[in-house]
Amino acid sequence: MLEALDEAAVGRWSRAVVDTLAQARGRLDELNVFPVPDGDTGTNLLMTAEAGNAALEQAAREADAGGESPWTVLARGAVLGARGNSGAILAQLLRGLADGLAGAARVDGRVLAEALSAASRTAYTAVADPEEGTFLTVARAGAEAAAAAVSGGRALLADVVRAAADGALTALQATPGQLAALRDAGVVDAGGAGWCLVLDALVGTVTGTVPTRAPLDRRPARHRGVPAPTAPAPGPGSEVQFLLADSDEAAVARLQGRLAELGDCLVVVGVDTPGGREWNVHVHVGDVGAAIEAGIEAGRPHRISVTALAPVRPPAAAAGTRASVALTCSAGLADLFAGEGVAVLTAPAGEVTEDAVLAAVLGTGAEQVVVLPNDAEATAVTARAAERAREDGRDVVVVPTRSGVQGLAALAVADPARRFGDDVVAMAEAAAATRWAEVTVAAHDALTSAGRCAAGDVLGSAEGDVVVIGPDLATVARDLLDRLLSAGGEMVTVVVGEDAALGDAVCAHLAAVHPTVDVVRYAGGAGAVPLLVGVE
Repeated sequence: MLEALDEAAVGRWSRAVVDTLAQARGRLDELNVFPVPDGDTGTNLLMTAEAGNAALEQAAREADAGGESPWTVLARGAVLGARGNSGAILAQLLRGLADGLAGAARVDGRVLAEALSAASRTAYTAVADPEEGTFLTVARAGAEAAAAAVSGGRALLADVVRAAADGALTALQATPGQLAALRDAGVVDAGGAGWCLVLDALVGTVTGTVPTRAPLDRRPARHRGVPAPTAPAPGPGSEVQFLLADSDEAAVARLQGRLAELGDCLVVVGVDTPGGREWNVHVHVGDVGAAIEAGIEAGRPHRISVTALAPVRPPAAAAGTRASVALTCSAGLADLFAGEGVAVLTAPAGEVTEDAVLAAVLGTGAEQVVVLPNDAEATAVTARAAERAREDGRDVVVVPTRSGVQGLAALAVADPARRFGDDVVAMAEAAAATRWAEVTVAAHDALTSAGRCAAGDVLGSAEGDVVVIGPDLATVARDLLDRLLSAGGEMVTVVVGEDAALGDAVCAHLAAVHPTVDVVRYAGGAGAVPLLVGVE
């Protein structure tokens, strides 16, 4: 039985939360009907908890991480990795706890109760339009129960965590009476249910025994599939989420005001990082471009994710119809693919989910679908989604494009007049014939195929292998292009990130040194790597 939470206990709690949410993910997803019935609350809570836990584990491995509170590390990881509305609220609660506990000499019951109360208050301020009967209500009730335990003379840590868990559970059971959407669907709030599991994991960490609770209720049979619209529900049609850097509190306040005008479900959570303060911004909007532009006006948005709030029931496949789905990590590439009539799924590299790909494929309404992952790490995810789509009667093929420029090359030869199989072969051959490369900036020290690099070094990679390491973007880009074109090439496609000057320097170099090569330049926009290159 712990009398206070030490650093080791924080790590054990974090791992227990991940394990608990992983087991409950499906049930929590099924409970999700508010604010939109998109069935992802359990997934988002789990991914946020995993991000926080990963930050803790990384800090434990790094020799220079000593001295920083694990509460701070956990909260920062959760905020930077938060997914969806529920994930953003969970991250805010963890950040609120860190604000109260990181500097505490001893985290006993009284200190924890005060931190839970403060965390609940800050979570309400992070949500633009808080409603009762939700995650926030359950978190506040747990904090109030913890405070009541202390004021009633039960200030031992075990008493406080048990009171918080029991108080949250009582509030959770009352949520259907507070929110019509929950009452109509016959469920409790999914986010609140997740927070109850988080608190139960804390009880287990402190006492050694996880509370024995009835398993999460499934949605009553008479309510399953409700709501199940055949078209998106009224209101904003896309979830936009991004991290915002290079900003300040005044600019973020203006951003919140603008996004509140554009949509709903607005949650903004800030956290201090070694590189300065960053904010995780989440909103549901009808105008994705306007939301991203508002972010650009406020600072530097990155890791931009745009997810359609798709209908629960996908449209039936129309016989003989054909479509393509492309994955991208930047707004500029998304516009390019959309301009070709392609269904686009935008998510940061490595963060696309199988469910999101499946929804995009089924959402096309086409019988025959080509999927372009445009990232080696996304190939396995898209393949699993394609297999599930085939079970729904769709003819789905993944063309294993490893880069956005290979995806563009594949689309350039697509011909709907050809047999589907022949068209897929032609697209795959065009993609394979396109050599690709990119210029990025190293996030940390590492040993690469071109030698050791330090954080901040510029890396030039060809076909996924680092071949050039240098001090600045333009120098590395020129060297990388010369290496690529030494093997020949008639056309170069360059997709330039947010540094237009880099694009100017690259195009000038190509014109001077490789004058016979045709050059096509596109703007990658927010979320793009500094430079993406394709050679054909």
